[in-house]
Amino acid sequence: MKTYDIIIIGGGPAGASAALFLEKMGYHIALLDQSRFPRDKVCGEFISPAADAILSELEVLDAIEAVKPKRLKGVALSAYESSWLQVDYPPSADGANMTSLSVERSTLDNLMLDRVRSSGIQLMEGFKVVDFLFENDRVHGVRGYDETKTDFKINAKMVIDAGGRNSISLRRLHLRKDFSDQGKIALAAHWEGAKIPGDYCYMHVSHPGYTGIAPVGNNRANVVLVVAKKCLAGENIDKFFKKIVLKNILRREILGVGKPVEKTRVINSLAYSVKTPKCGGLLLVGDATGFIDPFTGEGIYLSLRSSQLASRVVKSAFDRSDFSKKQLKTYDRMRKKEFNKKVILSKVLQRLIYSPSMCVRIVEMLANQKELSSILVGAIGDYIPANQVVCFKYLLRMLGGLVRSQSLLPKSSKGISNIPALDGK
Repeated sequence: MKTYDIIIIGGGPAGASAALFLEKMGYHIALLDQSRFPRDKVCGEFISPAADAILSELEVLDAIEAVKPKRLKGVALSAYESSWLQVDYPPSADGANMTSLSVERSTLDNLMLDRVRSSGIQLMEGFKVVDFLFENDRVHGVRGYDETKTDFKINAKMVIDAGGRNSISLRRLHLRKDFSDQGKIALAAHWEGAKIPGDYCYMHVSHPGYTGIAPVGNNRANVVLVVAKKCLAGENIDKFFKKIVLKNILRREILGVGKPVEKTRVINSLAYSVKTPKCGGLLLVGDATGFIDPFTGEGIYLSLRSSQLASRVVKSAFDRSDFSKKQLKTYDRMRKKEFNKKVILSKVLQRLIYSPSMCVRIVEMLANQKELSSILVGAIGDYIPANQVVCFKYLLRMLGGLVRSQSLLPKSSKGISNIPALDGK
């Protein structure tokens, strides 16, 4: 039976980054994925500005820049075709200009795995993990089968599950908790022939849900539509996706002359939380730890950052030769400190966007309160702490802005090219 220091399940950004962080620390690592890359993966393809520093540390950023990805300078948001705003990312604390990467997920995965292949990590594609190996109350390996259906068992002192929303940990240990009041579903497809007004991520909120449009270059955009799952009852997915996307006049201005170039892909049950494993020897990273609604929870950054935190906890466990549940609880504390305020922000914004009249008023107010909108966009971009938004002071400033706010902007029925806030200037 093969033995490694660490087994990592899942070769996406969470698993690849965890492997690269830990390989730098000198550990012998096996990275397993049931698929072979490149693979298809639904993703917003919008990477928070804060991810640049992590990608640079992993020695991947230069390779990403070499393929000339789109660099987005902020976020444009419309609410029910009645109010809108466009916000550039504010400078970082050290005065650096901030932008976000927009790169197709298959490209990102391949570049990260190229970095893995050039390292001392053992990459094992086509290896499906079906269960853990246990010793008392601790995971000490995995078992499964490869593409030829040949069984395998691998031992390790630590296992990191980066297998996403359908990870073996969530299924085998019954850790997933779906939010009963959500019922959201995401539909996604690349769109060619898009008329992108500027280098922004375009978020449009309107009945029956909202979209994110991320330009990825060459008049091509990644379009993600989030709606209640019940909206799809009896519908043809491809026709429904195109109909709802083009129903909004602002989206139609961007996408109307183009068309989807692939079948619509679907993700069910968007938001969920995950319980902490009741065993030692196991940590979860990325989407395996839970998923924040994509309106604010940029998944790739959260994956990279959770892997960065996990690598520190794993190092501490090896330093102490202690892989117990008690030793690994440090990771939960670190994650809560890092992400809890962002989760709260996500929940607040979810309530807001599904309240049309309030959403319109808030967006209109933020369009006139540049400092407040900049702080919010920086928090969504993960480089301004979310506690600067999720606090009493920010709430008071928001309320004051609402009181002072007046409806000064023209209605969106004039078309996106006539909306000053969304003209790309």
